[in-house]
Amino acid sequence: MSGEKLPPQGVAAANTSGSASAVEFCKGVNGLEKVVLREPRGTSAEVYLYGGHVTSWKNDHGEELLFVSSKAIFKPPKAIRGGIPICFPQFGGLGSLEQHGFARNRFWIVDTDPPPFPVPTSSRAYVDLLLKPSEEDLKIWPHSYEFRLRVALSPGGDLMLTSRIRNTNTDGKAFSFTFAYHTYFSVSDISSKIADLHGDSGTLFRDNFSACCLKPEFYAIIEDGPESPLYDFFEKKRILNNLAWLDLSSEVRVEGLETLDYLDNLQNRERFTEQGDAITFESEVDKIYLSTPTKIAILDHEKKRTFVMRKEGLPDAVVWNPWDKKAKAMADFGDDEYKHMLCVEAAAIEKSITLKPGEEWKGRQELSAVPSSYCSGQLDPHKVLQGS
Repeated sequence: MSGEKLPPQGVAAANTSGSASAVEFCKGVNGLEKVVLREPRGTSAEVYLYGGHVTSWKNDHGEELLFVSSKAIFKPPKAIRGGIPICFPQFGGLGSLEQHGFARNRFWIVDTDPPPFPVPTSSRAYVDLLLKPSEEDLKIWPHSYEFRLRVALSPGGDLMLTSRIRNTNTDGKAFSFTFAYHTYFSVSDISSKIADLHGDSGTLFRDNFSACCLKPEFYAIIEDGPESPLYDFFEKKRILNNLAWLDLSSEVRVEGLETLDYLDNLQNRERFTEQGDAITFESEVDKIYLSTPTKIAILDHEKKRTFVMRKEGLPDAVVWNPWDKKAKAMADFGDDEYKHMLCVEAAAIEKSITLKPGEEWKGRQELSAVPSSYCSGQLDPHKVLQGS
């Protein structure tokens, strides 16, 4: 990425309160135009005009918080694999359009005169983008609209995306759409597990290991504890020593969605209810959680980091990881990269959004990265995920 400055072309007016250090317009991969946002404390974000696509979000230590595949194709008409693709006007294959709609592979423009926000952005590091339908778009989706996207970094380094979609049809017709921020989080090995061996004196030791290395005997002990017929055997062999029980938990887990209903895309969108204290990962997952809380946590034990997602106007949440077989089938995705990414997506899918001419919808997502785990047990989203 060269950092070559582009001609202004009115872009400075998009953020007149900004400074050269807060907002920079430059060239990215394959010469595609991008915007770099920076906060004084060192956090940064990158947004490509192609797709209105956030491809980077770094903390004040320079650590990348979003996942972008090493095989991502930064070349139209292919969507960029990773970051935060915008799914509009269709999520997935839930309609007649291409997968996830067309907004993620269209060129957006800088919005030089956006309507005022109800709550002004407190940071100088932001950019406003605008997407309107082309003549070709109107042939496949015959509706006029204005899609305004603001991407901002807060003074504390939180990443905020606000979408405003307005029906500008002149024929009096309403239109409906589904939507998602298809966020790819960068995580430690999602297939890894944490083993805690507990005894009378407390935790004996903790170890991390890949789920594929677990032996069936240990699964039996985990499930049955001291009641397992194998327990005494291992006790006598002094393999377990003073073991009282063994806890096995995922390195990466999602909390805040437990007990909720979801549609399983791997089972023809059949409806189920989530069981357990948290969502952990041992195989491919592709679920749409319904009527979700406004805050969701992604805990990463190894990195000692918790992502907190706050959302407005987006009642659903998608959790997706392709796992090994599907990863190998994707040309723009590394064979083992599934281990280090997790999609948790703020969305409006189950009930489509309908706008009459002149009406506007707003959907907002705010991401925070906290350098510690919120909790070690079950999350009470009303108690733990509180505050602004």
